[in-house]
Amino acid sequence: QFTASCLCSSWTILGDHHMVESFLGEGGFGVVTRCRNTKNNQIVAIKVNKSDPEILQQAKQEIFILEQLQRLDPDRCNIVEWHGYFLDGERICLNFELLDQSLWDYIGDWNNQGLPIRELRPILHQIANALFHLGSVGIVHADLKPANIMVVNRHESPVKVKLIDFGIACNTSAVITGGTVGRIGYCAPEIMLGTSYDEAIDMWSLGLVAVELATGVPLYPGEDDYDVLKFIIETQGQLPDHLLESGLLIKQMLALDANQRITPSEVLKHPFFNTGLSRSAPDMNSTGGETLWSLSSLQAGKSRIAKIQLQFPKLS
Repeated sequence: QFTASCLCSSWTILGDHHMVESFLGEGGFGVVTRCRNTKNNQIVAIKVNKSDPEILQQAKQEIFILEQLQRLDPDRCNIVEWHGYFLDGERICLNFELLDQSLWDYIGDWNNQGLPIRELRPILHQIANALFHLGSVGIVHADLKPANIMVVNRHESPVKVKLIDFGIACNTSAVITGGTVGRIGYCAPEIMLGTSYDEAIDMWSLGLVAVELATGVPLYPGEDDYDVLKFIIETQGQLPDHLLESGLLIKQMLALDANQRITPSEVLKHPFFNTGLSRSAPDMNSTGGETLWSLSSLQAGKSRIAKIQLQFPKLS
């Protein structure tokens, strides 16, 4: 199998003309590498999938989704640009634009203290924009988390982000109830309970990403679905009414009932984004939510969240 260790031993050529320059990441699917196209000198990111049958089938499904996403403008829609695929032996290699760093690493650069509102606002707006456009072509990402949101260039201001990794994405009409979707801690309740779901699961995940960006720590840690569900009940049951009714940005993302969860178009029209953003968002006729959690309250309550997390093992 193609592994990170073989990248370190020598310069490898993938396919006919992609020279591996460095190793960027690794997962169950295989590895991601930084490569130079020897024909045009372009630097790209190549996702090299393992050659076993299950991973090959997953790679084919990802290509199917990426082909549908080619109808969208990747820059305007905050989605990674895909340059097609090629074969390296029995391995399927997906060719993407090279981006800077994940939001997970970006949070780490702030010493996991949470981002200021001036940073948080444009990032959340762009992710909601990506989800809006995914919904417009009937696609559920199903694995939204800080590691799958990439900063294009950390030195630009305001920072620009793009959604990546469509390895378990699917069409809304083709979701499989009870299937394994997303990472523990970012999954919506309907996924953990094995009930039917749709693109609303991505909004739940965005709500959790928003909390993590605002506070620097994940809201719902846990070793398995049971742990996380208990923690969701613990935390959402304990929130005071004045916090739920006080103002700006996350309660409706984390509505336990998927039918009540806010949509990407409603997020994009919310007054929270009226300050300091361009008016280039798509034209939508739906109304925004009014009773969302206040991000400033979340930042002020960061120590409370950390305290709850320390107590989490006692909930079992």
